[in-house]
Amino acid sequence: MKQELLYSFIAYFSFFAVSLFFSILINGLLVKFSGNLGTRSNTDNQIRWNVDAKPSFGGISFYIIFLLSISALSFFFESNSVFHNIKILGFIGAATLGFLMGLFDDAYNTKVIVKLISQITCGIILIVTGTSISLFQSEILNYVITILWVIGIMNSINMLDNMDGISSVVSLFIFGSILTENFLITGINNNLNIIILGIISALIGFLLYNWPPAKMYMGDTGSQFLGILLAAFSIMFIWNHKEYNNDEIPAKQICAVLIIFALPIIDTATVFYKRIAKGKSPFIGGRDHTTHHLSYLGISERMVTVIFTIISAASMVLGLLCLNIPVWTHLYTVLFAGYFLILFVVLFYIANINKQRT
Repeated sequence: MKQELLYSFIAYFSFFAVSLFFSILINGLLVKFSGNLGTRSNTDNQIRWNVDAKPSFGGISFYIIFLLSISALSFFFESNSVFHNIKILGFIGAATLGFLMGLFDDAYNTKVIVKLISQITCGIILIVTGTSISLFQSEILNYVITILWVIGIMNSINMLDNMDGISSVVSLFIFGSILTENFLITGINNNLNIIILGIISALIGFLLYNWPPAKMYMGDTGSQFLGILLAAFSIMFIWNHKEYNNDEIPAKQICAVLIIFALPIIDTATVFYKRIAKGKSPFIGGRDHTTHHLSYLGISERMVTVIFTIISAASMVLGLLCLNIPVWTHLYTVLFAGYFLILFVVLFYIANINKQRT
């Protein structure tokens, strides 16, 4: 048993190292040969903090590593258990649609309604193939919440990609939370571990070029792709988290979601509230995100990314602690919900200090 476990760790580490190598190589080649193709600047609908136009090819490397991960599944597991699994096929289909929609948006700057329809379709694909939130007794309510969650996360990751390194770092720690929890729940020999590990390696390789000052961006191709992956995995391992006796504790599950996804949720909620309050469309880009308001305080762009990295790491640790408490009480609900509320209030307060800088 120990020898089998050792072999599995060696195989996983080897796959991670190979994926990381290819991620660094692919992103390096894209930066070198991109020229002006695929560049994004503040003339686009999504307004970035950095005014320099840079290639937005990061999402392409994500999808290539994703395909590499899927190919690697046949080396780790029997093909029948992978490619005859309707949930995995639905997951791959939704992720591919998210990638293609983002790629199309980067190329043609599509209308909001087109993106919304694509995101709804991603949610429907997940539901039809068996991946949906099961928190409530009403199936219809579960399906509605699932679609809203998919739309929300795909847009929040996209909106959070407003400053160098932010969306990459936040996504990296959320994927780290999901991978760790998946290991704890199902053990090392789970086919989804390979895909999650591949995406983590893709993000680390991309961060070498996206850390401020960034040489490239992930674009909508990357943010939409990461968004559907995060939405799907979080449904599987956080929203639908089960105890060892197969019971569900809704308060624990909701607290874990709020903690692990704290930064995307807080940033999106703050931006939506402020823009709607001013009579503006929440879907039109601007320099009014939580990251921007930290910069208005005089904090450097690199330090803002460091702050978000620290918060993301803390949220990962607290989220995993929340999910693995054996006996849940109301006190834990208050404590973990309190962390989210304090973080929300602090960032929202900072955003209101600088309300004139939007």
